[in-house]
Amino acid sequence: MKEILAEVESKVKELFNHLHNHPEISWEEVETTNYIQQLLEEDFKIETFEDSTGLVASIGEGGPVVGLRTDIDALWQEVNGVYRANHSCGHDAHMSIVIGAMLVLKQLGYPKTGRLKVLFQPAEEKGTGALSFVEKGLVDDVDYLYGLHLRPIQEMGHGYAAPALMHGAGKMLKGQIKGNDAHGARPHLGENAIEVMSMLVQAIHGIHVDPIVPHSAKVTMFQAGSDSPNIIPGTGVFSIDLRAQTNETMDVLMSKVDEAIQYVAKMKHVEITYERIAEIAAAEVHEEAVEMMQQAIIDTVGEDYLIPPVVTPGGEDFHYYTLKRPQVKATMLGLGCDLAPGLHHPKMTFNHESLMIGVEILVKTVLATFHHLEEGCHDSN
Repeated sequence: MKEILAEVESKVKELFNHLHNHPEISWEEVETTNYIQQLLEEDFKIETFEDSTGLVASIGEGGPVVGLRTDIDALWQEVNGVYRANHSCGHDAHMSIVIGAMLVLKQLGYPKTGRLKVLFQPAEEKGTGALSFVEKGLVDDVDYLYGLHLRPIQEMGHGYAAPALMHGAGKMLKGQIKGNDAHGARPHLGENAIEVMSMLVQAIHGIHVDPIVPHSAKVTMFQAGSDSPNIIPGTGVFSIDLRAQTNETMDVLMSKVDEAIQYVAKMKHVEITYERIAEIAAAEVHEEAVEMMQQAIIDTVGEDYLIPPVVTPGGEDFHYYTLKRPQVKATMLGLGCDLAPGLHHPKMTFNHESLMIGVEILVKTVLATFHHLEEGCHDSN
């Protein structure tokens, strides 16, 4: 395998340079999709979609099915004073690593039975790409699914890796307070949206959920009023950010936030409406998938560089695959790479030598999974 990895290395770095220099934001990854399709269509079966970007590449026939997933979108942010698409979350690296693993596996002659199915998923940064792939039925036939994410230096350094990322759940709400403006001299004729919001902030601050599970709910934006200081604003808009380490705790937290909103609306005689503009599921990984990836990490970098599953408050829509399709056994590789200053920083950098470490870990994880599935078939016979 070492010789094949060495042969693929230059291609992986070439892929990364191209993808890094051609970023596209969520749901607009048109050229990224076309580039990957043209790159892989000679050796892999390609499925694209009329209603969205992204694609699926597969090789082999029938089952069992082992899947890989990579996100393909970039962020929109200010870089050197100019707003543009920017790969500051590592999705360019994720794509390069996954494609590198595909090329190595093909040269090794895998899969010998069953299929390798690779999801090139759009719109991870919007939190909606995985759900769209679930709705298309793209993981309905998948037995094991593996993802990956570069990790910031604050979590682990270059050469280290973790077999699971325990992301938390998140919900972002956007709401509106609807009332009537009043004259500054006659406050009794209306309800001050600023005072309503102040009460809502305190109500949310007073929410209590099981303290053993990390969680938070906080107002992150509020706007009301105009340039006229003698008008009491009756309307306002706000945003609320909710985080919880488990999906169960998030459900409780969301219910209590809704109760707080309804209570304040009733107390202040105003209408308060809101909608969920984004949400992310917490990680639900499978022990077998974690064990196989853990062994692949040990076989690649050694046991001294194995990190236990990382608990992180960040979010990843990868976990919708297991939340919506519990039969899928999945986990995410956390790849140490000296990433600094941090994820989503406009000038994020990392050690590119980690690319091939990621390729090797994924290859060995997929090989171990196919061997595990083959042994299971023999045992059942």
